[in-house]
Amino acid sequence: MKASNSKSTGDAGRKPTLSDVARTAGVSYATADRVINERGNVAQKSVRKVQEAMAELGYVRNVAAANLSRQRTYRLAFLLPKGRNAFFSRVRAHLDGLLGHLIADQVSVDVIEIDAFEVTGLKNSLVGIAHTGYDGLAVVGLQAAEIEEPLRALQEQGTAIVGLVSDLPAQFRAAYVGIDNVAAGRTAGRLLGLSHAGRKGRVQVIAGSLEARDHVDRLSGFREVIGQDYPKIELLEPIMTRDDARLVGAVVQQALTADPKVTAVYNVGAGNSGLVATLERSVRPKRFFCIVHELVPHTHKALSNRQVDLVIDQRPDVEVNRALTILKALIDGRDIPPMQELVPTIYVRDNLPSHIPDTKWNDIKDHD
Repeated sequence: MKASNSKSTGDAGRKPTLSDVARTAGVSYATADRVINERGNVAQKSVRKVQEAMAELGYVRNVAAANLSRQRTYRLAFLLPKGRNAFFSRVRAHLDGLLGHLIADQVSVDVIEIDAFEVTGLKNSLVGIAHTGYDGLAVVGLQAAEIEEPLRALQEQGTAIVGLVSDLPAQFRAAYVGIDNVAAGRTAGRLLGLSHAGRKGRVQVIAGSLEARDHVDRLSGFREVIGQDYPKIELLEPIMTRDDARLVGAVVQQALTADPKVTAVYNVGAGNSGLVATLERSVRPKRFFCIVHELVPHTHKALSNRQVDLVIDQRPDVEVNRALTILKALIDGRDIPPMQELVPTIYVRDNLPSHIPDTKWNDIKDHD
């Protein structure tokens, strides 16, 4: 292939076209189109010629135009925990708000609900999805061997998979979309340690489940900072609540009643409406610090009313947008675009937004 061919394809600075590729490769337009859009039924010799011409010309396939010409629709599914978890209600609300844009971009998104922290339920959902034709999945993951085989089967049939908020086993997904939960836990540990100002303390930690990667990572980061830098602070054994608001409220009430020396509570998961309700009616030590995750209506109110001291929020709107972008790139066979690290927002009562931006949050009951 002669270099002069590329110079004769058009004006200087003009982007090479499919016709240019066909001409440079010495094949028909139809053959070049079949190679570039992976339609098959092309001799390997012609495939090689077209690929060499693309490299020589610097041709970049117009994925959007190709999809439009084929009336291609991206079929995506988001596997989310069901129930009244206010954080995932924010995720659903954001997806609903994107509906018009998604339709215009030929993207369809189904929300498939699974029981929170249920390995069997997640496994069965993944198995059921295997033959439904989804191009990509965003999955709120668990760390369990039982889900590896259905994930592998989906990968082998070409389904793009990302872990969302809580990661999947790394070898069975293409990307993770979410904050660094170890860093989030370390942040909670640092701020809780500073709140004690060198004094002794006893901290009751609450988690949903140790099968949820985000909960495990937050606990790990929290313990690391407290253990290294705040030796006077004792961490009580974490209590598992499956993010059930009533259970969270009950275990916090029991902890405060049984041990008046508890100086702080850190909830790495959800169920915070129950925690807030307990703190509203409980007598707490004069110096008491409470850290929770996710800014939702009741945690916003609790910060204002001084039941909670700090909220770590991970911006689910950004996570959803990022998951959609990554899944489309993977489905199109493109590299994942470079993206900045997701950094959580830390809210105290002094920097709270005056209102919750998404009015759909107001429809969420006071449970999470």
